Amino acid sequence: MNARPNPFRPSAGSDPPLLVGRSGLVEEFAESIEDGPGAPGRASIFTGPRGIGKTVMLNAVSERVQAAYQWRVIDETATTGVLRRLTARCLQWAPPERTGQHVTGVTMGPIGINLSDPATPPELGLRDALGLVLDDLEAHGTGLLITIDEIHAAMREELGQFAAVMQHLVREKREIAVAMAGIPSGVEELLNDRVVTFLRRADRHVLGDVDLEDVSLALDETFRENGRTMSPAGLAAATAATGGYPFMIQLVGYHIWRLATDGTIADAIVGAGIAAARLRLGSLVHATSMQDLSAVDRTFLVVMASDDGPSSVEAIGQRMGKAPNYISMYRSRLIAAGLIRPAGWGKVDYALPFLREYLREHGAHYLVMDGMTTPAE
Repeated sequence: MNARPNPFRPSAGSDPPLLVGRSGLVEEFAESIEDGPGAPGRASIFTGPRGIGKTVMLNAVSERVQAAYQWRVIDETATTGVLRRLTARCLQWAPPERTGQHVTGVTMGPIGINLSDPATPPELGLRDALGLVLDDLEAHGTGLLITIDEIHAAMREELGQFAAVMQHLVREKREIAVAMAGIPSGVEELLNDRVVTFLRRADRHVLGDVDLEDVSLALDETFRENGRTMSPAGLAAATAATGGYPFMIQLVGYHIWRLATDGTIADAIVGAGIAAARLRLGSLVHATSMQDLSAVDRTFLVVMASDDGPSSVEAIGQRMGKAPNYISMYRSRLIAAGLIRPAGWGKVDYALPFLREYLREHGAHYLVMDGMTTPAE
């Protein structure tokens, strides 16, 4: 049984023990706070496929801004009612005399205390509520950061209203910044909408794989700091197995740690940990990613799996029996979704590690060709 808790965190949004390969982006955002109102980095969008570390980036930016500049932070997710929740949070922070809220009675309820005011207070919108909070923060030399995770086109109405408010506050040179995150296809569809002009001007950062040298250093450091070591061969195998994919870094580290029984980790334990990590990656990332796709998107990905390396787009079209223009459209869709990437002239490859292996095992479940559906469909 392990004497120390597992230092790795392979769950959605959990902060890893080390922020591998992302410190430059965090510092870039911090510089925008120093540069003052109007700095382009004060409106930033982080995008990339699932597991690439978007939520972790928002957490890192939030922590940096709070620690270095004593800014207040509101962390939100783009779900129905986000404007109402942002407004309510601001009104909680604003001085009561500025909001028109005056407590005249207290009622003890079965689940808590209710404050009441017989007079109806003025209804304040998000712009007014933010203005009240910023007046107070700016008087003390600080500001406000808002982070919004999982932005997507289905929330275009509320996010459009939020963008309009932000645009007004930026024009007024207020001490405010916003960092947002979402998967590529959702962000692209949202930013194509005319109502989010402000967001289209935001700095956009596409998060990619981490350099394997950085991965090796991070794995080695994390294990050593917690009293364990791998052989050079074991460390090399663990590093290669991650593919530089941030979520896989956590999965590989987690399962190797979980299986280890002493301070020196045998190569066989490393191999078993890698195998366990691949299985979890399939269920947590690959299966979830496939659920969001159309039948043709899935078929495109499945027919790629017969290749051992990058696939020819022309060959994909021939296997599917579809014209080049038709295939090109789905190629673009899957690149935008972060599932494939260009790999040379006329070729594409998988963007997620071990997706090829996953589809070789489970492809029949997703395959649809010429109107014929497998029994799993």
